[in-house]
Amino acid sequence: MTPETSRHADSSAPAPLAACTRALTYQWPAGRTSLHFPDLSVPAGEHLFVKGASGSGKSTLLSLLGGILRPTSGSLALLGEELGPLSNGQRDRFRADHMGVIFQQFNLVPYLSTLANVTLPCRLSARRQRRASPDAHGQARALLQDLAIPESHWHQQVSRLSVGQQQRVAAARALIGQPQLILADEPTSALDADNRDRFIELLLTLAQRSSSSVIFVSHDQSLASHFDQQLVLEATP
Repeated sequence: MTPETSRHADSSAPAPLAACTRALTYQWPAGRTSLHFPDLSVPAGEHLFVKGASGSGKSTLLSLLGGILRPTSGSLALLGEELGPLSNGQRDRFRADHMGVIFQQFNLVPYLSTLANVTLPCRLSARRQRRASPDAHGQARALLQDLAIPESHWHQQVSRLSVGQQQRVAAARALIGQPQLILADEPTSALDADNRDRFIELLLTLAQRSSSSVIFVSHDQSLASHFDQQLVLEATP
C-alpha cells in the first residue's frame, strides 16, 4: 500500500491534530495479508479525502479511526488521545462524545422519527448534549433546515424519506453536538453528480461552522478538490 498525499495550503504555525497515525497496520483474524496504512496528520478543522480501490482498506481505516477495530501495530491518536490503551468501553465513549459518523448505508433507526434520529447522539452523550446550541432539539431543527429537509418530514418515520433525504438526516445526526471529528464512509455513492457535490459542500460548510474535521472516504477521485488534504490507498496484492 503506497501513500500519495497532497496539501492545498501550508501554514507556518502547527495546528492541533484532529487525527494522527504512525506505522499503522491491521490484520484480520485468520487473515494472511496485513494492511499497512500510510501515516496521516489532520490538523483540527481541516478535512481529509481518502481514496482507494476495493480491497485497499478504506473502510478498515475508518473503523480503526473510529475505535471500532484495534490496530495490529502502530499508533493512533485522535484529538491528542491515544486510542491504543483504551478499553472497548472507553473507545465507545470516546466515539460517542467526540465523533460523528456517516455510514454508507446511513444506519438510521427506521422506526424513529427524523427529529429523533438527529437528536439520538445527544441522548447517548452528555457532552454532545451540552454542546448542542441552543439545545439538542433546537440544533436538530436548525440542521434539518440547513440541509433542506421539509418541516413536514421531521415527525415522520425516517424510513418514509427518500434516499437523498435520509443521507442528509444522517449528516445532521453526525453534526449535532459539535463533534470534533466526522468520519464519512462513501455516503454519496447513491447520488448523481449534482446532488453529490451539493451534499459535500453543505457537509463541509456545516462542519467548518463548528470547527469539526472531516475524514471522507470514497472511490471517486473527482471529489478530492473539496478537501484540504488527500490520501490515496493502493490495493494490497
